[in-house]
Formats: sequence, structure tokens, C-alpha cells
Amino acid sequence: MTVVSLSPQAALPSPSTAVWQLGPLPIRAYALCIIIGIVVACWVTERRLRRQGVAPGAVLDIAVYAVPAGIIGARIYHVITSPEKYFGTGGDPLKAFAIWEGGLGIWGAVAGGAVGAWFAARQLGIPLTVVADAVAPALPLAQAVGRIGNWFNNELYGGRTTLPWGLEIHRMDPNDPGRALSDDQGQPILEPGLYHPTFAYEALWNIGVAAMVFVVDRKLGLGRGRAFALYVMGYTVGRFWIEMMRTDEANTILGARLNVWTAALVFLGALIYFLRVRGPREYLIPVGAAAPKSNPTGGDVSQVDLSAKEAARSDAPQGYRVVSEEEFRAYQETGGADPAAGTGDGARTPTDGRPTEESADPDDRAAGRAERES
Repeated sequence: MTVVSLSPQAALPSPSTAVWQLGPLPIRAYALCIIIGIVVACWVTERRLRRQGVAPGAVLDIAVYAVPAGIIGARIYHVITSPEKYFGTGGDPLKAFAIWEGGLGIWGAVAGGAVGAWFAARQLGIPLTVVADAVAPALPLAQAVGRIGNWFNNELYGGRTTLPWGLEIHRMDPNDPGRALSDDQGQPILEPGLYHPTFAYEALWNIGVAAMVFVVDRKLGLGRGRAFALYVMGYTVGRFWIEMMRTDEANTILGARLNVWTAALVFLGALIYFLRVRGPREYLIPVGAAAPKSNPTGGDVSQVDLSAKEAARSDAPQGYRVVSEEEFRAYQETGGADPAAGTGDGARTPTDGRPTEESADPDDRAAGRAERES
């Protein structure tokens, strides 16, 4: 990576190379950032799902569907909202498939990922709202990592600035994506002046959104998708003002960039959902699987049966039942005893194994009373 600065004032440099060759295989920084972001999101989501009773490894089953669907949705949104780059005069339709060159819309990523997650959650028997709340702080962290790829690509920057953190931007080669144009001396060419690093603003904002969701969710115990709605509101507020700072080409409506309108509408939708939907955090108890061993250390369900991966997979639950937090804690403390057992019409069993008088057959209760009276 070569970094060159022609500006005498303080500035943030930009890489002049965003792709490296590993033999015949190109390694692209943008793709690496996306992959790292996905790994971070999966790790955070896995931990949060386990705390709510989901079996270890479920996030991988979900990611198998959600990640490809999210990437496809992100690319579709980008192509639909910027069709002239691919189907207009001088456009190349095949470039619509070149996702390594950048061009993924977060709105399409969330929509596509939600469809994939819904399908996977349905197969696993997990309510989609549980998955959504678990992924709520994970998504902005993944987005923050992904924005580093924009830095490598020298893209998504704002207008000119004289601030100390103004960014140097290389003039990238349109015929060799991922590399800067060079002058006669072989030095990378910089655009004149410094620019707002709007991708960095968004990355920092996303980290703040993740922290906000963590704190509010821990304090209020958000459930039924409200943590996800909180993430959406937090992200769209930041995207609204950051989008207005960007100077890259974009389609506009009434003088405002399309993504500004999208952010405003999505924010309103998330706000309405957050205010209208109520309910505590949802906890899950597996159905159709061997009960976990008691955990005397008092840790969460994520500490159960982690050593036998093959056995865990073979004992994977057929589904889950939504319970309250109190029932879930009782389930953990009793080593997997279903808190619903003994409720309803069934007989409750005391420690000596005999049915209680309240649950015994009416004729038996009458005979017992007569025997005591005699």
C-alpha cells in the first residue's frame, strides 16, 4: 500500500491500493472488510441468542441463508437506485454483478437478510423477533467494519474541508478498479484538497448505535423486535445527516438524495413499530431435544454441552417454546426441567412422588377424607 500526501496541512491519508494479488487470486480489501464484519455480527448474535435459550451454533444455520440473501438484496437495491451505471448510455450490464468493486445498499441488505433470516428461523422454530433483537447491536458493528472498505476504495467521501481530519482522496483508475492512477513519475495522483471522511463518520456513528442498543436493551429488556427497531431508528438518524454531506453521484428526489428520503421513511416505520408494539424480552426453551445438564456455576445456557459438538448437533431441538424470564431461569436452575410441567390439568408431584390432594381424583379425595374422619 502506497500513501502519498501533497498537502502541507494535517490530513488523513488514503490507501492507493485496495487489491492485492495472491498468485492468480485477487484479494480485495472491500471484500475482506465485509467478511470480517459478518464474522463480528455472527459472534455477537450467537452470544445473545444463547442467553435467550437458543442452542449453540444456530447463528451459523441462520447466516447460511441470511448472508447470501443480504448480499443479493444489497446489490439489487444499489443497481435499482443507480441503473444508469449499468443500463444507461455507456453502461455495462455485466458490471451489475461486480460486487467486489463496491456498491451495496444497506437498505437492500437488511431487507434481503431479513427474508433469509425469516426462512432459517422458521426451519429452526425460532421466532423471527428473537433473531431480530439478537442481531440488533451486531449489525451496526458489522456496518462499521464494512465502512473501512470504503476507505480502501477511496469512495463515499463528502465535500471539501480544512479540518485536521480532512481526507486525501486518490484518483482511482476506472480501468483497473482498486488501484490509483499514477503520474509520469509513477506516483499515485491525489484529488485537489481534502474531503470529509463521511464513511468514517458513519462507522463511528454505528459504533455509538451499537452501544446505545446494548445499554437500552440491558436496562429495559426490549422484546418482540423492539431492540431491532431501536437500531433502525438510531442508524437512520445518522444516515440522514451523513448522506447529505456526501458528494458522490446519486439520484435525487425534490433536490434531496434518494437515500435521504429512504432514511426518513424507514425511521418513521421503525418509530411507529417501537411505540405500538409492547412485550417483555422473549426467552426460549427447546422442544424435542435432550435436556441440558445442570450448570452449577450459574452461567448462562451457552455454557452447556459445548464440548460435544457432534452430540449437540444430533440433539438439536425440533423447535422452541417462548417462556417468561422467570420460567427460563427456573429451567436453567433445574437442569432442564420444563417449568410448564405440572401446571394445567395434570397432577403436581411432591418430593415423595405421591399426587397432592388438590390434584387427585375427586373420588379418591372423598375416600381419603372419609378414612381420616373414621
